[in-house]
Amino acid sequence: MRVLGICGSPRNSTTNYVLNEALNRLNENGFETDLVSCFGKHIAPCMHCDYCMEHKKCINEDDMNEVYKKLQQCDGLILATPVQSGGVSSNLSVIMDRTRALEAIDYNILRGKIGMSIAVGGDRTGGQDFAHLKNITYFMIHGIIPVSGGPFGSNLGASFWSKDSLEDIKNDEYGFDSLNRTLVEFENFLRKYID
Repeated sequence: MRVLGICGSPRNSTTNYVLNEALNRLNENGFETDLVSCFGKHIAPCMHCDYCMEHKKCINEDDMNEVYKKLQQCDGLILATPVQSGGVSSNLSVIMDRTRALEAIDYNILRGKIGMSIAVGGDRTGGQDFAHLKNITYFMIHGIIPVSGGPFGSNLGASFWSKDSLEDIKNDEYGFDSLNRTLVEFENFLRKYID
């Protein structure tokens, strides 16, 4: 089974670190993983021009083409975002919007995949829940089955407090507990629902 992690950070720091940790653990448990980072990528915003509806592809020819291919190939999807303005990063939001072109090809192209959310905030309560809710809303709209780590500390997904420091996030025991719980459920759903 293949899992795609999308890092919505424009930097290559704390969110990327946590996502790599998650993907490494999945690798150790027999999953094939891939990572797409927004760092250094050019992905233009969706113009909602409906070009994709007629031509079955996006009018923009940019780094999103790599994401399209990997989204189609994956069984599980992890959306990892830094909290920006109380929600997901603008980079991740653009990727979400641009998947409209995939569904212009096939309405069910993402349906049935398993989805998981990671949110990294500069504060302990810096908007992680709002970022998770945006990720979960995206999953639901596109027929992706969202999972969390359950009702005790990872209600919506894995939540981290980075204090804007790579060293601090490495020591966020609460965050890694929430990641562990969420990964257990994510793996269970993948094994149960994906052939």
